[in-house]
Amino acid sequence: MKIEIWSDVACPWCFIGKRRFEAALASFPHHDDVDVVWRSYQLDPGLPEHFDGTELEYLSSRKGMPAQQVSQMFEHVAQQAKDEGLNYRFDKVVVANSFTAHRLIHLAAVHGKQDAAKERLLSDHFEHGKDIGSREYLAGLGRELGLPEDEVDELFTTDKYSDAVRSDFQEGQSLGISGVPFFVIDRKFGLSGAQPAETFTRALNQAWQEANPLVLVDSAEAGACGPDGCAI
Repeated sequence: MKIEIWSDVACPWCFIGKRRFEAALASFPHHDDVDVVWRSYQLDPGLPEHFDGTELEYLSSRKGMPAQQVSQMFEHVAQQAKDEGLNYRFDKVVVANSFTAHRLIHLAAVHGKQDAAKERLLSDHFEHGKDIGSREYLAGLGRELGLPEDEVDELFTTDKYSDAVRSDFQEGQSLGISGVPFFVIDRKFGLSGAQPAETFTRALNQAWQEANPLVLVDSAEAGACGPDGCAI
């Protein structure tokens, strides 16, 4: 079973959704047969490489939201994150364009490190105040993930994986995705948002049953009991 997750590194609900999905997947009996693929999405592709201001100032000015409303939103999301074992620090978030970070995730996928890269980028952005648009940070993360240094350097000297990132954007649009996180199971089932773990569990079970229907082998000679008694 293949599960594709459209997500942005700069999306707070995406990290929460990742944790809830992981909780459901861990208890899913067939989790070893599930292939999880992270797809790129940007909430604000027009964001400058760096924004000179705080996350609160960014949302207030660029999105036209009152500062008080933004603060209340931060409190609500931070509590939801805390319930999943995450420690969001919106006061430390560095606002930066996530495009190159998505390219790093694609590079990591080539070396079997996609989920590890996604995890670190989300955690570093929301919990540790790292600059996800910084070449120094991304290069350092690449080294920590064990990615080839020359291939990481290519992210800053070429446009490698840019087409792959844009292709994810376009494919998401073709599927009607307008917000993230968005989970697509076998291109048949779609779940929008950071759903409760129980919802992911139901979706996994339903998708598995549809992909692997029970085949009934009937035999007239087999003994069986029913509402009217047992066969002799």
